[in-house]
Amino acid sequence: MKILALDSSAVSASAAVLEDDKLLGEFFINTRQTHSQTLMPMVQQVLLQTKTALEEIDVFAVSAGPGSFTGVRIGTACVKGMAFAQEKPCMGVSALEAMAYPLSMLSGIVCAVMDARCGQVYHGLFRVNGHTVERLCDDCAVAIDDLAQTLRPYAGETIYLVGDGAKLCDKAEAFAPLQTRLTAEHLQYQRAVGVAQCALWHLKQGEPAVTAEQLAPIYLRLPQAERELKKKLEGMK
Repeated sequence: MKILALDSSAVSASAAVLEDDKLLGEFFINTRQTHSQTLMPMVQQVLLQTKTALEEIDVFAVSAGPGSFTGVRIGTACVKGMAFAQEKPCMGVSALEAMAYPLSMLSGIVCAVMDARCGQVYHGLFRVNGHTVERLCDDCAVAIDDLAQTLRPYAGETIYLVGDGAKLCDKAEAFAPLQTRLTAEHLQYQRAVGVAQCALWHLKQGEPAVTAEQLAPIYLRLPQAERELKKKLEGMK
């Protein structure tokens, strides 16, 4: 099975091709360039350099959120377009869960955390034991201090912080009592290879893929414009 995976849920962006458990190639950038300008050229290059025709892709996978509303929409739209044209299935996976898969060789707790702005972070917790990833909680948006409280039951274990919000948490006073570690820089960010590995695992568990029409972003809270409109309307009551 060949999977083409994209991630544009945050500042970094990447595209990868996975054949069964083997990574054939991945393009990754972390330069704050506009995803709408960089994502499809990366797809073209990773297909070209791995000598993979778009018609050979069996499943199109994408980091469907949470994350940057614009980035998530761009990545989802790209996958929907390719999958629709090829009449192939899609898999939208959690950006937080996908970050745990490149760390599955470790042993401990992976705390995937993304900066959600407004004093909050998106987070998901996962247990890794050298080869598997086990989800411990649903993805949610919380304040950093509240996340530290959530991690207290795991205080006796090594907690690996990963994601673009990892350094924010590592510097927070509330995290001081915990045994947290920042992962290596190249493993800290969202990557398409994790998206592909996550999608592959779910497919192996018998979870169905979806059509291009059914694929949709995953938002844990309303976009800022909608939040501001809702607040304005409530103030007028």
